[in-house]
Formats: sequence, structure tokens, C-alpha cells
Amino acid sequence: MLDCACASGNWSKPHNAIAWLQQQRICFQIGALLVTFPTTDGGSLHRSIRPVSKEKGRHAERLKARTRRYAGSIPYEDEFETKASIFTQLGSIMEKFSSLTGVAAPLKITNVDTDMIIPKQYLKTIKRTGLGSGLFAEMRYLEDGSENPDFVLNKHAYRKAQILVAEDNFGCGSSREHAPWALLDFGIRCVISTSFADIFYNNCFKNGILPIVVSPEDLAKLMDDADRGANATLSINLEQQEIRGPDGGLIKFEIDAFRKHCLMNGLDDIGLTIEKDGQIATYEERAAAQRPWL
Repeated sequence: MLDCACASGNWSKPHNAIAWLQQQRICFQIGALLVTFPTTDGGSLHRSIRPVSKEKGRHAERLKARTRRYAGSIPYEDEFETKASIFTQLGSIMEKFSSLTGVAAPLKITNVDTDMIIPKQYLKTIKRTGLGSGLFAEMRYLEDGSENPDFVLNKHAYRKAQILVAEDNFGCGSSREHAPWALLDFGIRCVISTSFADIFYNNCFKNGILPIVVSPEDLAKLMDDADRGANATLSINLEQQEIRGPDGGLIKFEIDAFRKHCLMNGLDDIGLTIEKDGQIATYEERAAAQRPWL
């Protein structure tokens, strides 16, 4: 791997577990891996950044520069003791979801699997951005690379769709998390279907996408609404758990209370952990006093 350690050295000694989690998150954002290795200076641990890429040349140089740029703005030591964390500077990765009004695109295909959502050739990256161009690639593009005019997301009315109304068993197939990443990068924040594959369903909540399960009867109504082209506007209120159609029709939906809380507050797994930073800091102080040799 290509060494991409920070020029400033700010990341050499994370102050605590919260700092380490924050560093892991930023490394993931920039397509890098935070590695840990033992040293001889008192048994402490140092961490350096190495990009998860074997590419050479200008791409590697750009990645180096980007890594240094992020690292140079990261708070250290005393700043971690206050709450001036990476999240207040760079923002939470997962965007909050409370309500959404947008164009709904109808996808009248049953058993849409994750390879249809984002084909395997797009899985070489671990970055969450840039995958929107590969969303439904095998249906969106013809063999010569031009757009397929018959595919719904290539039609003028649906190019900026934020809601997808899909048939049964959406997201089946392999467990690739690139599937919700591609939907989100395209601009899709909500998918409505009669059923979802379990892993895809769970991954949506971890990435700020709201998957809504409705009855076949309600799906038929929503599919009819979505067929209206530029007038296919749905309004979704997560707090009230309801969908309103362009004619004012109302559909209620169910959602797990904990998942609803996470979406409304923009909390992924790391965000949930960092909410407990006070408890973690207390534990670390106690552990350091009890086992100072560690």
C-alpha cells in the first residue's frame, strides 16, 4: 500500500476511544484505512493513514494531498476534551431525515436485486460518493454507453427523483452496501415497496435512506401517482409516519421506533457510539487508574 501519513503528525496518538472512532470515520470518508501498530516508546500505539488503493501516479498524489488537507484540520488532545469534535467541523456523515417532498419515480420490476441497483464493476471503491452514475447502470445505459431513453430515471420528469416506488422484494441478492450508497448519491432518499430484502433494508437505515413497507393496495395507488411524470410529487412525514399523494390522499406506514429515532437524528452506528462519549471517557479514566501499565 502507498504510505499516506499525515504531514502534521496530528493523528499519531489519538487521545481516547472517541478520537479513534472519529479518525476512523474521516479515513473512511476519504477512502483510506486507519491502521494501528505497536511502538517502543512506553508501549503506546501510533496510527498512520494508508489509502486503500494500489493506484499510482496522479491519483495517488491527489489522495495524499486530500489526506493531508483533512488531517490538518482535525482537533487534537485538549480540543477532544471539549466537544469541538470532528462532527462539529465536518458535519455528521448521515443526513437527518424528518420529511421529504419530491418526485417519485415508478420502477415496475419485481425482485430488483443489488446487482441491478449497482453492478459488480462499481464495487472497487469504498467511497460513498460517485456511485450515482452507476445506479441501475445495466438498465440506464445501452451497449454503446449512451442513455437508454426507455428507462424511467432517464426520462426528463424523473431525472431528479428523490423517491422510488418499486415492486415486491426490492434489494434482494448480495449484501453489498454500495446499493444504498448508489441510491443516495443519485438523490434517492426514500424507497417504497411491499417488501425488502433484510440486509438491504437494514443498510438503508444506516445510510440515511427511509425504506417504507406498504400493502399491495397502497403500492398500486402510489404507483399510479408516480406515473404522473412531473406531477408525481409525494410528501413523506417520518414523524407522523404518513405519505401524502398529489391529490391529498393519505397512507400511513409503520416503522420501528429505534430506527425512526436514528433517521430523525442522523445517527449511524458510529454516531450512536459517540453519543455515549461521556460514559466512554469515564470508563477510560477509571481503567487508566486501575491499570496504569496498559
